[in-house]
Amino acid sequence: MTAKPKKATPAKKNSKPAAKKAVAASGGDLKETQLRAHRIDKQDTVLTTDQGIVVDDTDNALRAGPRGPNLLEDFHLREKIMRFDHERIPERVVHARGSGAHGFFQPYGNELAAYTKADFLIDPSVQTPVFVRFSTVQGSRGSTDTPRDVRGFAVKFYTQQGNFDLVGNNMPVFFIQDGIKFPDIIHAVKPEPHHEMPQAASAHDSFWDFVTQQPETMHHVIWLMSDRAIPRSFRTMQGFGVHTFRLVDGGGKSTFVKFHWKPVAGTHSLVWDEAQKISGKDPDFNRRDLWESIESGAYPEYELGVQLIAEEDEFAFDGIDLLDATKLIPEELVPVTPVGRMVLNRNPDNFFAETEQIAFSVGNVVPGIDFTNDPLMQARLFSYLDTQLTRLGGPNFAQIPINQPVAPVRHHQQDGFHQHAIPLGEGNYHPNTTGGGCPFIAGADNAFKHFPQEVDGVKLRKRAETFADHYSQATLFWNSMSAWEKEHIVAAYRFELGKVTRMPIRELMVEHLARIDHSLAVSVAAGVGVAAPAKAVKNHGRFSAALSQDQQPPGPITGRKVAVLVADGVEATGVKAIQEGLAAQGAVVELLGLVDGIVKAASGKTLPVDRAMNTVSSVLYDAVVVAGGTESADALADDGYAVHFIAETYKHAKPLAILGEGEQVVRQARLPIFEASDRPGKKASKPMAGALDGVVAVKAGQKVTKAVVEQFAEAIAAHRHFDRPVNGIAA
Repeated sequence: MTAKPKKATPAKKNSKPAAKKAVAASGGDLKETQLRAHRIDKQDTVLTTDQGIVVDDTDNALRAGPRGPNLLEDFHLREKIMRFDHERIPERVVHARGSGAHGFFQPYGNELAAYTKADFLIDPSVQTPVFVRFSTVQGSRGSTDTPRDVRGFAVKFYTQQGNFDLVGNNMPVFFIQDGIKFPDIIHAVKPEPHHEMPQAASAHDSFWDFVTQQPETMHHVIWLMSDRAIPRSFRTMQGFGVHTFRLVDGGGKSTFVKFHWKPVAGTHSLVWDEAQKISGKDPDFNRRDLWESIESGAYPEYELGVQLIAEEDEFAFDGIDLLDATKLIPEELVPVTPVGRMVLNRNPDNFFAETEQIAFSVGNVVPGIDFTNDPLMQARLFSYLDTQLTRLGGPNFAQIPINQPVAPVRHHQQDGFHQHAIPLGEGNYHPNTTGGGCPFIAGADNAFKHFPQEVDGVKLRKRAETFADHYSQATLFWNSMSAWEKEHIVAAYRFELGKVTRMPIRELMVEHLARIDHSLAVSVAAGVGVAAPAKAVKNHGRFSAALSQDQQPPGPITGRKVAVLVADGVEATGVKAIQEGLAAQGAVVELLGLVDGIVKAASGKTLPVDRAMNTVSSVLYDAVVVAGGTESADALADDGYAVHFIAETYKHAKPLAILGEGEQVVRQARLPIFEASDRPGKKASKPMAGALDGVVAVKAGQKVTKAVVEQFAEAIAAHRHFDRPVNGIAA
């Protein structure tokens, strides 16, 4: 049954928001209002201790004679060593490896005013400061950016009504339905306790043993086996609030809501072979991309969308309980309405002080947003606060600058570890007369008020029957995938289960897959040494186009990295046309030479080389250009690294441009892109031309025109071209 909630009207794409108020009116610039009193400026100042005492030597300890023992009275030595010994705090149990950025959120209009009294969602003239932390789940702080894993997508809104944290992931569903199982799923996916391996990987026995014993995980696991688990960057990654929340208007009326973040740059992923190689070539790949894009002014931008469900339609969706975090609401049933945008425009000044010390909590909500009885959400309300007491050293972690709200803070809490505030007055209790009754209780219109939901039931440990379907939405996801997406999912299951040492676990997982789709189970079984299962159930045939990355719009090429392979004798005109044309659209174009420094063009001019080819890899780029010029092509064709660079680019389905004589370099890579006359035994050699499967070629002697550049830009915007025959390529 299709629900018909009252929908907000999205703002027109070409409409400009109302005139902005001064940033100070929206809560102020976070950097100035929150951090001013805590800023330590190290420029043009003398070295002091923590107490402000100037020291004259920080290279030599105080000792009794040049070769004598150190003296206990050396307070500078003791303080310096003590601070070093304690400069690490416990890392997060999950989401330990992360990267963050500052920015702002701004609604398109006031359409949500009919649903919520949360000011930051309904006033288009206000920019609300935000801090966003992206993260992986499984690995430690020292792991890499590109494992097969869920990605955290947590946003702290510093609103005038207090801090609101939307603590989500890049997948709209979760492994489990009840938070009491959270320690189990995390214990299972973390390194196995007897030998602490593998790091940041789900491809091991304990994870798959847990999964096969908990069928409720099946929907999330198939997302994990898809390319969603290996995003190209944080800039090209969707985000979801996961849970169903409530919006509450000024009159106390509730509307269910699911939050969605959509990247303006498009939704794109890596391929698994590439992700593994990036872990070795640049373990900070996603961190670096986020940092560099902001530093260059190519600010990551996301659109906030909402799915709104009227209170009376709570049970209107067959097989979907809104309180079940392992389920999503297909967008064909409830469309996502765009309501605002978020722009990340400032990198942290200090990673530890901001990205590492920021504390998110599902429990941080503001008037107009409230919880539901989702049993996973209910457990998270406790978990975040509890872990921060240990990780951040006590109950005063909200006084750390990055966690401080811009809204005024007044209460009777006191003392504890790391108390930075200096409360004034005598009344530290409520009610009081010694402090004039302050702080007083606010009127109902301004205060947070929980939605008055009627609750009645017998105390028991039991889940609702509406939580019992564990397979149909996994089938929905599988049905929604394109052919190449299905191939990648099968390959992922084969890789992961191929690491499982206990054959019964493999067999049981294949049985579960047969309940999702028989063809999926048969394909996986063939790769992991398990007998093909009998057909368990009939595929229901439903699909949702919104679940497929193949169906997402391409997005701009802003921030995409393009490598141009050059050597002495390069034809510079074509290189310049590519450089200028792609850079004008926001791409980052780098010239890679066989050695660093410069290359001499065929015209006699010189071109600066950005990097030596052997210091990077094709997996660090989104597209590759092979430059023209006879001498340059000869040198590149004789270099195995350059030839492999090209073969790997093609195998990973990336756009490839071949300029003039650069064709002979590509021929060395033995790619299946030339005409039949190039097959072994044939003497004729017809050059390829035009564009095919993301390959753009320009014949020798022809110019690189604007049309060629635009054709290549379109291939880059499409991100990958998976129709290529790549299985026979040695790369």
